[in-house]
Amino acid sequence: MSKEFRPWKIDEVQLLPPSVQDYVPQDHVSRLIVSLVRESLDLSAIIGSYRSGLGQPPFDPRMLTALLLHGYASGIYSSQRIARAAVERADFMMIVAGDAPDFRTISEFRRRHLKALADLFVQVLKLAEKAGLVKLGHVALDGTKIKANASKHKAMSYDRMKKR
Repeated sequence: MSKEFRPWKIDEVQLLPPSVQDYVPQDHVSRLIVSLVRESLDLSAIIGSYRSGLGQPPFDPRMLTALLLHGYASGIYSSQRIARAAVERADFMMIVAGDAPDFRTISEFRRRHLKALADLFVQVLKLAEKAGLVKLGHVALDGTKIKANASKHKAMSYDRMKKR
């Protein structure tokens, strides 16, 4: 029983655990979002607010921006659900690179940069239009209110109408 325990060694070759990127397909939307945030979007309004050297270094604003954009693209809007997805789902884990922020951090980031994030959504739509993915135009909504008289006391059944 003097066998030496050597984890992860087979034929003296060190095996490393797989990268989370290996589990996310190359054509996945999360990779597109990361690429957009890194190369195409103007994040100067967000990054410019992190000039102070006081306190702990913040999470990378580009990572938090990509995390929020991917959450919205996936239909996840709650900070708590985005934080949970960053721990449970491979596509979100790839974005945070294994260092998932707390839901309070995500919420505070969104609150702090709400106007800049709205401008980013406009940038994303313009890039999608340029790529031919969407067609942008105007939408008109009519807010006319009409008074109705459809209470349960005034409504009639078919039998009641025949009697009247």
